[in-house]
Amino acid sequence: MSNAPFVGRDEELRWLDRVLTQLGQGGPVVVDVTGEAGIGKSRLVAEFATRARARGLTVLRGWATEYEQHSPFRPFADAFADLAASAENRFPALAQLPPLLRGGGETPAGPGAVDRFGLYRATAAVLGRLGGAGIVLALEDLHWADPASLELVDHLVRHPAPAPFLLVVSRRDRQTSVALGATLTRGADTGSVLRVELGPLPENDCVRALAGDLPASLAAELYEASDGNPLYFLTLLKAHRETRPGPVPSLAVGTVLGERDGPALGLRSLLLDELTLLNPLERRIVEATAVLGDHATPAMIGSLTASGPEDVIEGLRGLMRRDLVRPGCGGRQLTLRHPLVRALVHEDIEPWRRDDLHRRAAAALAAAGASTVEQAHHVEQYVSGWDQEAVDLLVAAAWQSAGTAPATSAHWLDVVLLLLPDDPEHLPARRELTLLRARALGMSGRLKESRNLLHQVMDMPDSGGYDDVRSAVVTLRVRTERKLGHHGEAEALLRRELRRKPRPTPSQTVRLGLELCSCAIAAARFPDVRDDMAGVLAMARSLGDEIGEVAALTLIALGEAYEGDMASARDFAGSAAELVDAMTDTALAELSEYLCVLGWTEVFLERYNAAEEHLDRGLEIVRRTGQVYLMSHFLTVKALIHLDTCRITTALELAEQAESIGRSLGCEDLLAFTLALQAHILLQARPPGRPDALSVAEEAVAACNGDTWWANLAAGALAHAALDSGDSYRAADIVLRVGGDSDLCRLQTTVRPGYLELLANAALANGKPEEAAHWAGRAREEAERLDLPAQRAVALCGLAQVAAHQGDSAEAARLFTEASRLSARSGAALREARCLLLASPHKSAVGDPEGAAVMWHRGHRIASEGGNRLLVGLAERIRPTVFGSPPDSAAKPAGEPTARPSRASQEAVKVGELTPRENEVLRLVSSGLPNAKIAQKLCVSVRTVKYHISNILLKLDLDNRTQIVLYVLSDTAGIATS
Repeated sequence: MSNAPFVGRDEELRWLDRVLTQLGQGGPVVVDVTGEAGIGKSRLVAEFATRARARGLTVLRGWATEYEQHSPFRPFADAFADLAASAENRFPALAQLPPLLRGGGETPAGPGAVDRFGLYRATAAVLGRLGGAGIVLALEDLHWADPASLELVDHLVRHPAPAPFLLVVSRRDRQTSVALGATLTRGADTGSVLRVELGPLPENDCVRALAGDLPASLAAELYEASDGNPLYFLTLLKAHRETRPGPVPSLAVGTVLGERDGPALGLRSLLLDELTLLNPLERRIVEATAVLGDHATPAMIGSLTASGPEDVIEGLRGLMRRDLVRPGCGGRQLTLRHPLVRALVHEDIEPWRRDDLHRRAAAALAAAGASTVEQAHHVEQYVSGWDQEAVDLLVAAAWQSAGTAPATSAHWLDVVLLLLPDDPEHLPARRELTLLRARALGMSGRLKESRNLLHQVMDMPDSGGYDDVRSAVVTLRVRTERKLGHHGEAEALLRRELRRKPRPTPSQTVRLGLELCSCAIAAARFPDVRDDMAGVLAMARSLGDEIGEVAALTLIALGEAYEGDMASARDFAGSAAELVDAMTDTALAELSEYLCVLGWTEVFLERYNAAEEHLDRGLEIVRRTGQVYLMSHFLTVKALIHLDTCRITTALELAEQAESIGRSLGCEDLLAFTLALQAHILLQARPPGRPDALSVAEEAVAACNGDTWWANLAAGALAHAALDSGDSYRAADIVLRVGGDSDLCRLQTTVRPGYLELLANAALANGKPEEAAHWAGRAREEAERLDLPAQRAVALCGLAQVAAHQGDSAEAARLFTEASRLSARSGAALREARCLLLASPHKSAVGDPEGAAVMWHRGHRIASEGGNRLLVGLAERIRPTVFGSPPDSAAKPAGEPTARPSRASQEAVKVGELTPRENEVLRLVSSGLPNAKIAQKLCVSVRTVKYHISNILLKLDLDNRTQIVLYVLSDTAGIATS
């Protein structure tokens, strides 16, 4: 809220007005305001907020601050506190907002107390239910935001709240985290983010509106010295009017303040000169305000300055007249005129006085009932040596924030470890705290740092035996190595530990043996540890270790399923399920990872209902206990079940949740797994505005480390996407390369029939029917060995495609029909719907129109109810063949309208699905520009241009660039785009 008038930025305001007009109608959902310090970002956002309120929208504003970068969710708490103060009755959904985001009280403590990704989803859901004309959430100075806030912003950008909702962020581009910058850039490419880059104000705007009373030559000199930066210009103007100096000081000379993007020395001098005019109490108030930040209230300032209320109020009046102190948003707190002023004041306080002020601030917050997390910021600022009380508070704050803000937790533990005396007395505490910090780093995605810390703990002296701390460290390090793709290193470490002297206890040996098996399965080498696992299972049973027994059973079941011994897999999985179903959730908390393994195995065994029950139970447990690293696994396997059972909409939602978690954890193999499945789902979903399956599958392959099970999954997804895009040669090459040779011996036995069917379809597309028949026959042989209904259906589909290619409709109809029956028997509704639709035209061709209609209707219903746009499109294409053209009204699905929209209206709808950026690309492609020129013109990569073109082709139902040109040149497109 500056005293200076708002000037300039007419073009930017026009863009922002357009965003408000389009709110809730498919326009941008995020506004990204960038620019250097003092350029006017906050003033523009304030003006935008005023215009939004004038339209009846609710505006929430929150700020990230330089000295509270380790206070979790500070900008959100700031924004929601502003709303909660006056609008709880109007917005009852606020009661559902997590307390942490309302700035209220302590959150349940511990790494497992709160699921931070659940918190993100809950926040988006609450924003979607606030109601009213719409919500504008403005978060400013995000270059200073804490990691937890940045994760939540990332979630809101990727998954906008389901309401007329607009997120506005302001930041300095150069100081923004790489992850947030990448998210906002991707959004700008797809049209969901409007980026507003603020440059210098034009000279006329500055001089005419702000310095009209000065001689033109002097005003021009001030403008030149400020480089068009409004803050610098106003500071020079204020100095001139107060002191009437001779020459105008240069602000471009000198170095920046410290390492920050701060003011130059000339500006620093001008701003600090203001402080020399203050009386002692005013100076103390300004310093207390700089130290307190978001907690600066008259009462808190009084506590820090040891001044009475009347004296503080009188001092604040004088500071407000000087425009050094201003009311904060909502009038609850006080703030200095600009973050740069706060930085200068804070740095200018003598170090010993600054420490004392932070100590007083921490004490005042504690007396006011503030949380340990809020106190920790000030404790960190003043503590410089071993202080048991301060250290206890920092450890409590780290424990408190481990579940929701692990990066912050790791930071405070680092502060404690630096303070901890390096002597034998404190060695046990150092080992435990370092383990806790390594776990927090891993949770925040900093896997290499976590691994290095764990290595340090393993090198520390221990108590002489193989204690629980070492066992926990080894287990965590093995899992971290696996997440980094270092499967060989993880296995070697485990084998060394199992031979170590003193040896692990039998119970610890069981746990290490389980990790060894997990490493081997991830590296597709289960036969190498089959004997080891038999020993682990026997040892667990001899110890009466039910948890170890269940874990061993599930791993052996998965390994046998991978190798194709489905009978053994059924036996082991059945035994594990029997034990699991009799255990309490508390007992299963230690078995969470193995519940996911059991569910995964049951998917391979085509026991979808049992698998989903176990996955749902496990997912609830890991959310409640904070085992975030497992959530992505659970969500991805559950997404696979929804895909196989043709629940495409929910499958995509689950996969996107899993992707967000996978990216935050920094595990490339896990991300590859999630993206590979997402590519399969996108093939069926065909959602507008989403990346195409091919680009997602290529990213999955790029994320893989080495020749692992995850890499094979990613390659399979890429092969399917390549075939779908018409590149059948590439699809076949990928499968044969990954499979090792024509025997495909390196591919998982359980899904080998699917790869063979793909090779058969690719051979047909390549005009090689004999080769197709060979692959289809191989698929049948593999499926018979597995003795699984859905896998047999896969093989029959390949044979049916060959029969159809040969013109044998009777055989094609028979095979597709049998495949649909087997698919229905196993619950694989996606395969059933596809087989029904492919069978229906052949049924009609052999004289069974009634049977064809029944099959078509059932296939169409399964596909449409499940959100499968690919199969719905297939159904519409074959409708004339099944029912005759035009289709007889009696053969139409119930409720289908007879009249169809005109072609012009259909094309208008198609164009309406394009994002603003895609419309831009559409015009440039139609003008004949190649991809490289388009990329150069739009300042994006060639790959991004290809991505937009693939989306355009999909949305407009076109096949190539030539058709895009013809489309734009057509009268219909001209009407639609006008």
